[in-house]
Amino acid sequence: MTSPLRLGIAGLGTVGVGVVRIILQQADLLELRTGRRIEISAVSARTRDKDRGVDLSDYAWEDDPVDLARRDDIDLFVELMGGDAGPAKASTEAALAAGKDVVTANKAMLAHHGQALAETAEAAGRVIRYEAAVAGGIPVMKALTEGLAGNEISRVMGVMNGTCNYILTQMQATRQGYDALFAEADKLGYLEADPNLDVGGIDAGHKLSLLASVAFGTQVDFDAVALEGIQSVTLEDIDAAADMGYRIKLLGVAQITGRGLEQRMSPCLVPANSPLGQLEGGTNMVVIEGDSVGQIVLRGAGAGEGPTASAVLSDVIDIARGLRLPTFGQPATTLRRARAATAAVPAPYYLRMQLLDKPGALAKVAAVLGDAGVSIDRMRQYGHADTSAPVLIVTHKVTRTALDEALEAMETTSVVEGTPVAIRIEEVD
Repeated sequence: MTSPLRLGIAGLGTVGVGVVRIILQQADLLELRTGRRIEISAVSARTRDKDRGVDLSDYAWEDDPVDLARRDDIDLFVELMGGDAGPAKASTEAALAAGKDVVTANKAMLAHHGQALAETAEAAGRVIRYEAAVAGGIPVMKALTEGLAGNEISRVMGVMNGTCNYILTQMQATRQGYDALFAEADKLGYLEADPNLDVGGIDAGHKLSLLASVAFGTQVDFDAVALEGIQSVTLEDIDAAADMGYRIKLLGVAQITGRGLEQRMSPCLVPANSPLGQLEGGTNMVVIEGDSVGQIVLRGAGAGEGPTASAVLSDVIDIARGLRLPTFGQPATTLRRARAATAAVPAPYYLRMQLLDKPGALAKVAAVLGDAGVSIDRMRQYGHADTSAPVLIVTHKVTRTALDEALEAMETTSVVEGTPVAIRIEEVD
């Protein structure tokens, strides 16, 4: 008879409790699907006596997750504590050193230390699986490493932070501004303890760096991800984008260009009738483009107890079945260090500026753009205030370098009030 797969779970928050609940409720089904009983031997969390809504009395308790990782009665260490270092990293390293496989939902730890952890795991003949770290219940890592393994990937992009998508879609639906929707998201419990991880694009940037590593065979390089959050997006921008057939999303894009690997997480305009444009609320979406398969769109819940615990269990099930893949889809020692490229691919841009009511003001702006090689595709001017009026411009494709040159030159024209807003338009089907 095949021996059971014995788990040690560190972290009993929403996701950890979800994993326990699935194992308790679906034990027989999991055994039928894997040919092996999946059991929990021991658990660890900050607080022992907290009522978590599930019965933990049958499991050994460890106050220190490092001690849990080293226990002889566990085969698989499930790390669900979070944090890029500290107990999460120490216990993961202890588990690998003790000959355990690891399943984690910790995007921050892998974004900062993934290469070193992968090399350690593979040298020891162990595996690290992290489906739950990237897009909640969406099986995007499995898609890249298995279903699309025969493709050369050209681009990976997506909406990977449900909180930001909730705020942006609610701004349009309810006519409330960013500050009001931020407060609502906080009240609903959608925000991280450090809200900037969400609205600043950091959380989604962690996920993008992991996707890029697997998609392009490169070492994880979170520091090379260009980050811009949604804090500066206004209701005026939401309305103007809609008026021109677009919606604003916090969009992550990774692609190999002639200059290197471009990774950026920033607000973008996408066509309103595209799958990304139609994405509502806290849902996530990842779009993968391969040379043979074309475009694949994966959509689903990006967070929450059930979806994330489901992703954790998918990794546990693979290990129970004996599936053992390199951490980033190919041996860690073969991953190349990519040259970082910032916005190397030209794209159209949306510009919003407040133009002073002066003779020839619009001509001066057009001249500055032309001198920098920025061509205007469309332009709209709305009603005057006392001394100025909002002007919206959509450019033809241009490099960000040329656009920045034009924006800097506008400061010398004395006809633009404040700082113009520039948002990239991503061309997606």
